Amino acid sequence: MRRRIPLPAVNLIVLETSTEYCSLAVSRGAQVFEQSFHAGQRHSELALPALRDLLQQAALNMQSIDGVAFGAGPGSFTGLRIACGLAQGLALARDLPVAGIGTLLALAENSGDDKVIACLDARMGEVYHAAYQKSGGNWIETHAPGLYHPDSVPQVEGKGWVGCGSGFRVHAAALARRYDGAISRTDADAVPNATAMLRLATQVFAAGEGVDAAAAVPLYVRDKVALKANER
Repeated sequence: MRRRIPLPAVNLIVLETSTEYCSLAVSRGAQVFEQSFHAGQRHSELALPALRDLLQQAALNMQSIDGVAFGAGPGSFTGLRIACGLAQGLALARDLPVAGIGTLLALAENSGDDKVIACLDARMGEVYHAAYQKSGGNWIETHAPGLYHPDSVPQVEGKGWVGCGSGFRVHAAALARRYDGAISRTDADAVPNATAMLRLATQVFAAGEGVDAAAAVPLYVRDKVALKANER
């Protein structure tokens, strides 16, 4: 069931654990409280204590929260399950709506630019890729999130694109060849950010696109997580 939250005065929680970084945000009306840190493989251990600290900073408790959002992917399978599971647990306890926010779209939102190629290293010689353009304040999906070899990512039209994400660090040469002349700059250190997701989640909830906790699911993109011995 779709769930809508009236704007503008909303209190939201966002959890993002799709990479080795953990990023959390809490909004109290127009105020935003955020924390991001390198978590390695300890997201499940560190996320909730960090969230409790943010709620304390915001002088909020769960009874005051209107909705919960999470980084839906693509990204680390384990990380996506952690964020989705935490969001579902928090939301179920209070019957709150949930919004899954795309990690690649969050990279675009956080870039500060209007034409973004978002590319995260997916390991196994592949990348998670999407392209977005902003028009009238809204993001238009030029290429939907997908899994590609770096030398076969979708082409884009025109110049002045910005490349964001770890894919541009790990596969810099291949992506530079593929987008020769199209990209004006890259930010290879960019990671999905909960504050950017918070802005996107506010729009999702306002549009009535929040869902019941049980209906929240990650966006995996890849169907398998490891290569067989004969595929390596």
